Amino acid sequence: MEKFTQIWEEIKIKLEEDLDNQVFAELINPVETVFKVVNNYVYLVVPNDFVKKRIELLYLNKLNRYLSSYVEETHKFKIITIEQAEKELQDKKDFVINEPESDINSKYLKGNLNLSYSFDSFVVGNSNRLAYTSATKVADQPGIVANPLYIFGDVGLGKTHLMQCVGNYILEGDINKKVLYIKTDQFVEEYVRLASKRKFDEFNEKYRDVDVLLVDDIQFLAKKDKSQLEFFKLFEHLHGQQKQIVITSDRSASDLKDIMSRLTSRFEWGVTVDINRPDLEHRIKILEKKLTAETSDKDLIPKDVIEYIASVFDNNVRELEGALKRVMFYCTAFNIDFTVKNAEIALHSLIKPKSTDKYMNNDKINNVLSVVSDYYRISTADLVSKKRTRKHVFPRQVAMYLIKQIYDLPYKKIGTFFNNRDHSTVMHSVEKINNEIQMDINVKKDVEKLKIKCGEN
Repeated sequence: MEKFTQIWEEIKIKLEEDLDNQVFAELINPVETVFKVVNNYVYLVVPNDFVKKRIELLYLNKLNRYLSSYVEETHKFKIITIEQAEKELQDKKDFVINEPESDINSKYLKGNLNLSYSFDSFVVGNSNRLAYTSATKVADQPGIVANPLYIFGDVGLGKTHLMQCVGNYILEGDINKKVLYIKTDQFVEEYVRLASKRKFDEFNEKYRDVDVLLVDDIQFLAKKDKSQLEFFKLFEHLHGQQKQIVITSDRSASDLKDIMSRLTSRFEWGVTVDINRPDLEHRIKILEKKLTAETSDKDLIPKDVIEYIASVFDNNVRELEGALKRVMFYCTAFNIDFTVKNAEIALHSLIKPKSTDKYMNNDKINNVLSVVSDYYRISTADLVSKKRTRKHVFPRQVAMYLIKQIYDLPYKKIGTFFNNRDHSTVMHSVEKINNEIQMDINVKKDVEKLKIKCGEN
């Protein structure tokens, strides 16, 4: 604690030089106390909620940047008011009367949460922005804003991470909150085990005596009739007491199969949000964030290597992060440079081979080029040229998108049909059209027409 108190005093000196005199005097200078250091968060105490919100909104990132230069392991500041600090001290005092201080950490971990899952470590993009915003609001006002919060999406897109962010955030604010995270298959197993022994009191004590219930992969309740009925009763009990429920699934509540309708209808009582596959820009941000977590040298891997990994692994976040780790290990183990070529070698066995019989015919590619150039009334020569006018650039991007969608060629290969353009250029073009399709109904209709003209059913 003394170490971080000293660090804060040194940071204040720097802030006094950086900030306007009045801003420093009103917001920073009154902050004298490091309240605690828990789970890599350094808690600073401020006089009131106004100062807290101003610092969080305008200066917290700057504070964290300064802090990072003093510590090797990632730490971040968290701002609390004097009122919050006093309440926690009183709660802790009351808690210690009944339980030894050594049990405090075990109580925190009782909810089965991964402490590394925080809102700060969650990378936000177009695919998950609504889910992230909803989760932060639920964490800030549990049981009030959206109950239940139902998050759905494919495997490996961050549903569990976001769900546990809610639990960790609530516990950071109040360590005495009872937060329980459970996988649905574990819930079923535990119910069956305790029910067979007629230990219903033990089951109810664990699940009903909580403030926040986080249930992962609810689709695994399918065909488990008795467990469904028990979960229905649990849901009714907690919801009736305004206890927060967060649920994840691989599909929307209306698409759940073999689960009683009166239960799935309740999943839609609150707010339902989905998480989709991240686009290219989002995947690059995820890799950059992961790189920062893995090494103190954020420039260790060049931008083109990051872009290459992001272009190849577009299915889910787990595969994406796993690919980055493999490249880092491979290049470090053999003491070779981080280049696109070496990344290709490192990831060769992980990259799914493309079927060759479908597209290794230049006539098919030429047909796409011809169809697109005719549709947009430009010559094929101009389509593949390096002309930069909108008249030529947009159809060229559409053509690249269609080749990728229909024949699933590598970006580098597609570039050879357009005057040997770099893979990153093709990659950005494909992502741009993908975004345009989602934003502009006319572009979507044009692309669908072109797919048919190119022979795709």
